[in-house]
Amino acid sequence: MQTSQIKKSFSAASITAEAAKALVTTAFNAAKDIGIEVTIAVTDNAGHLKVFERSDKAAFLTVDVAIDKAWTAASFGLPTHTWTAIVQNQVVAQLAHRPRLVAVGGGCPIIENGVLIGGIGISGGNALQDQQAAEIALRALGFDVAVSA
Repeated sequence: MQTSQIKKSFSAASITAEAAKALVTTAFNAAKDIGIEVTIAVTDNAGHLKVFERSDKAAFLTVDVAIDKAWTAASFGLPTHTWTAIVQNQVVAQLAHRPRLVAVGGGCPIIENGVLIGGIGISGGNALQDQQAAEIALRALGFDVAVSA
């Protein structure tokens, strides 16, 4: 095959700053309704931090956890709560030792029309509360909510 026939790049969709900010605002409202103080991170499709905000009363550990939940969700397009079961498989158990991988609820891929465009991570409540706040925000803005693996 000649190099002139090789496709050398592709376009990748990524969340806009405007949509990321709207997700954070909507997720904060959902967290407030649930009754939790949270930190929220939104990453682009490559896991790079796009928007970040921490409520005044959220614990300091929630900062890194929220960022890593968003990164984990964007890495494979899977919600973080699915990783607990995934890493139980001996074939992939070593992934549990990756420094940024988070295997508890609260991280969701941001999917638009079936295309992964980012990740959202919420930390501050229990795993189910964080997951619920993320899913509420995604649905409110018309994003797909990933089904558990």
